[in-house]
Amino acid sequence: MTPGARIEATIELLEEIVSRAERPADLTANAYFRNRRFIGSGDRRAVSERVWDILRRRGQLGWWLARTGVRKPTPRALVAAHLILAERNALADLDALFDGGRHRPMTFDEAEYAVLRALDGHTLDHPEQPDWVAANVPEWIAPHLAESYGPDWPREIAALETPAPVDLRVNRLKANTERARGMLAKAGVDTEPTPFARDGLRLARRLSIVTSPAFEDGLVEIQDEGSQLVAALVDAKPGMQVVDYCAGAGGKTLAMAAGMENKGRIVALDVLETRLDRSAQRLRRAGVHNVERRTLDEESRKWLKRRGGAFDRVLVDAPCTGTGTWRRNPDGRWSLQPVDLEELVPKQAAILDAAQRLVKPGGRLVYATCSVLAPENERQAEAFLSRHPDFEAVPVGTLLGEVLREGATLSLPEGPWLRLSPRQHGTDGFFAAVFQRRGEAAAEPEIAA
Repeated sequence: MTPGARIEATIELLEEIVSRAERPADLTANAYFRNRRFIGSGDRRAVSERVWDILRRRGQLGWWLARTGVRKPTPRALVAAHLILAERNALADLDALFDGGRHRPMTFDEAEYAVLRALDGHTLDHPEQPDWVAANVPEWIAPHLAESYGPDWPREIAALETPAPVDLRVNRLKANTERARGMLAKAGVDTEPTPFARDGLRLARRLSIVTSPAFEDGLVEIQDEGSQLVAALVDAKPGMQVVDYCAGAGGKTLAMAAGMENKGRIVALDVLETRLDRSAQRLRRAGVHNVERRTLDEESRKWLKRRGGAFDRVLVDAPCTGTGTWRRNPDGRWSLQPVDLEELVPKQAAILDAAQRLVKPGGRLVYATCSVLAPENERQAEAFLSRHPDFEAVPVGTLLGEVLREGATLSLPEGPWLRLSPRQHGTDGFFAAVFQRRGEAAAEPEIAA
């Protein structure tokens, strides 16, 4: 593709993402390129990276355009502004890209020229920008971020503007780290161990691994290091009875099954059967056969009620705002609305109240989100303890010795919770709380030799 054709594709893809705000941007992008197989891999990467950077910087781009009188910028205006303010092109350079040629954007009209002349020579940053604009977040969410991180919150959120690495989890049912790295290297995929997770590998550069033998044979799974640490905190051991209450596509289910060595049972629950169906192929590829999948419908709720107090571990990876995944899903910060947070907090509490009934005396309930907002995290955990005095918080720091890679240390904020951030840990933003039901713990399960 010519440079101008890449710009036209960028505008087209951004238009589709904006018009389908209810759909995750990565799914929209996948469909866009799937319908245009003539676009080569290098061009796909260039277009995607530019679109993602525009989404990350949409707050500042919108602020600059508003100064020129553009209150509702079109994707075309955002792309042109990004070329000047972020990529440092001169206005004269844009004329060669927006020339109306084959597969290239139409030329600018006089109104567009007036806007772009006002932007010409400037950069994204400006001392008059409010902190929420400079941090590229909606104004309403800034107080929540300040509650979570204090006055240093813009630096934390700045880390969410950097592209996320690709992390893998080695499947201990099929391989150790050395074997998995060797197979990946033969396929041209260089990796290094992740800083904290015992079974984590990080790609040296972003590329697809889904056609590599190591992935196709189930030796590795794609999973952020933070997600791996959350799954490890469940401490699901061989022979245990475990519930993954919001299992989704099964990433943490797979990690727990490997830790259990396929011994014992995991019940994977989700309200959407389609999500559980997607996990079936992953489970087969990984060689996992101790997982029972159940759609969380009325029949399953009756089944669970009969098994109250029967499980050693229950993981609630709760539905949340996803604010901790903004570096992977930059569109999420603009589609998120205050009402979403207002609706999610009571929903999370209701899920916790239902899930706690399954935990036996001495057993543990692990609550996790991929959010960085206190109402979903610390305040949710504290509210749970106030409603359920038969549970106590297990300080995460006391569990890390069994979770971290040998020799690794993980700095955490004060308190009993796990809170991970891109800036401090290089992971997505994750929160986890571990609660233990008071009472005599069951004896360790006996495992046949």
